[in-house]
Amino acid sequence: MRLLNTSCGCDRGEMRGRTHMSGMLHFLFLLAAVLSCHGCPEKCLCVSQTVKCQNLGLDAIPQPLPANTKILFVTGNNISRISVDSFPTRLQLLTDLYLSGNDMESVDAMVFDNLPNLVRVDLSDNRIQNFSERAFPAENKVQHLDLSRSFHNHSFVDVVLSVLQSGNLLRLTVLDLSNNNMVILPDNLFTGLSNLVNLSLQNSSIISIQNGTLRAPPLLHLDLRDNSLRDLATSTLAEFSLKPALRIQLAGNPWRCDCFMDDMLLWLKNSTQVVDMQNLTCEDPEALRRQALLQVEQSQLKCSGDMKGVLETSYVFLGLVLALIGVIFLLVLYLNRKGIKRWIYNIRDACRDHMEGYHYRYELNSDPRLANLSINSDV
Repeated sequence: MRLLNTSCGCDRGEMRGRTHMSGMLHFLFLLAAVLSCHGCPEKCLCVSQTVKCQNLGLDAIPQPLPANTKILFVTGNNISRISVDSFPTRLQLLTDLYLSGNDMESVDAMVFDNLPNLVRVDLSDNRIQNFSERAFPAENKVQHLDLSRSFHNHSFVDVVLSVLQSGNLLRLTVLDLSNNNMVILPDNLFTGLSNLVNLSLQNSSIISIQNGTLRAPPLLHLDLRDNSLRDLATSTLAEFSLKPALRIQLAGNPWRCDCFMDDMLLWLKNSTQVVDMQNLTCEDPEALRRQALLQVEQSQLKCSGDMKGVLETSYVFLGLVLALIGVIFLLVLYLNRKGIKRWIYNIRDACRDHMEGYHYRYELNSDPRLANLSINSDV
């Protein structure tokens, strides 16, 4: 019995120790949770160094933000504008900022000045109309910028172009401009992006790439899918060839397989840069529609039908112009018929007098008597 009591006493002491240890661990866990949520904005979720304020109907960046925030999600709200007041305190550790889906219209100057270590900025799915060239500080570290679905009106595209051309994004390596109404890319758009290696222009309504547009950045991946490209200029193909490590996506464009496609077709068959070349198909002409570009022969690339139609149209237009000129000429003649008739009579009389003078001289020269008489009269 004494041994049994001793054993039971030991068990009870051990159980008390375990209970005490479990209580301490629970207390430390709660303390860590409280400390991690210290300064967390209302309704937001703060876990470790990540703050999530998603789909809360916010109209401004929530405050205060924890000083140790590394990743910040403020997505799916109604923040139409961000300014220098949006981040009033310095967040030294913040590297990833997600502001997509806010219907944002304005990005003001110096808005990111208190975020010196930003690496990734997501401004996708907004309606940006104003983007200050001074939004990013001169010594920023931004490497990834997502501006997809942010410019729904072509007239506002120049806003982002000025930001890209400002020269502040020297460390940018990844740029997403997909799903925007770009239409035509200016020839100096990416000149200041000396480290850009990944560029997405997918579904951006691009109809042409100007000479020199893609010459400067050391691109390794270029996405041009689902645009409105009909062909690629010889100068553009030459720029691609100068970057042998570049990989390009071109599927989903309405390629026009006519005589102007010669150079591009030859380039495709001798290059390994286009990763989806098997998916490139002709849109025009009707005879080659949906045919793979790699299966099109040079002899099939014709422009005779198109040129014939162009010439026919030109001839019709020329005939109409000449007919109009003829009608105008006849109208002028009709309105000035009396003056023209008088002018013709005057010319006729002048010609008749002139001819009579020649006829008189001829008679004098042909009759010797009249000739002597004329000489004597002169003497």
